Amino acid sequence: MDVLIVVNMIIDWMMLLSVGRILKLRTKSRRILLGSAVGSVCSLAALLPRLAPPVNLIIDLVFAALMILAAYGRASPKSFIIRTVTLFAVSFSFCGIMVFICSVFHPSGIAVVNDVVYFNISPVALILLTISCFYALKLFGRLTRKDIGKRICTVNITIRSFTAEFQALADTGCHVTEPFSGSFVIIADKSCLGNITISGSSGRIIPYQSLGGSGMLEGIPADEVSIDGHSLAERVYIGICDGVLKGDIKAIVPYELINKK
Repeated sequence: MDVLIVVNMIIDWMMLLSVGRILKLRTKSRRILLGSAVGSVCSLAALLPRLAPPVNLIIDLVFAALMILAAYGRASPKSFIIRTVTLFAVSFSFCGIMVFICSVFHPSGIAVVNDVVYFNISPVALILLTISCFYALKLFGRLTRKDIGKRICTVNITIRSFTAEFQALADTGCHVTEPFSGSFVIIADKSCLGNITISGSSGRIIPYQSLGGSGMLEGIPADEVSIDGHSLAERVYIGICDGVLKGDIKAIVPYELINKK
């Protein structure tokens, strides 16, 4: 049972990281570990008698939702469903590959019971293989990583007495600036800003261009801005849009601001 739990915790860790990469989500390692622990509890279903497929499906969906909640926290109903379905799809694909391998090659020491994969492997071999996989993935990431690219960051802003926190994509392709001062602009959907509104003479109209076209943003200078907990000394404008940004991440940060933290 200890091998069953540890192996599936490692597998669940990889699948939760895959969901984050696919949907461009950001979370802390300890939350991924918590989500993996929740998934390892589900692996104990392998010790039960064979379950009917509908029962297996319900159990898989419930634990996928719990793993997503533990790893990535609360979200809007739509985003939560997308995250859960993505994890379920990744898990289903992995289980399908394992079933194919077991059916065609009949390897010893591998079994799939109640949609749970079990590897009969010694603890020493498990540790060595885990370390090998870690460094292999790390090497692959370094070989395929661009020197300058995109990543997800957490942005905190204060405007007057209002504060807001949201996740944003740090993008080298974002070059929007406030036309008079040349200050950088963080583009954010209005859903990210809560009760913050633009009023008074401090507001600006900021033009932008993208592959999808061009337009105007309502802009307002932020009193304070921090990215991943590091405050920015320079003035930054918040360019507010409505429904322009698609996907789970609803804000874009110029990559230059990441280097100025």
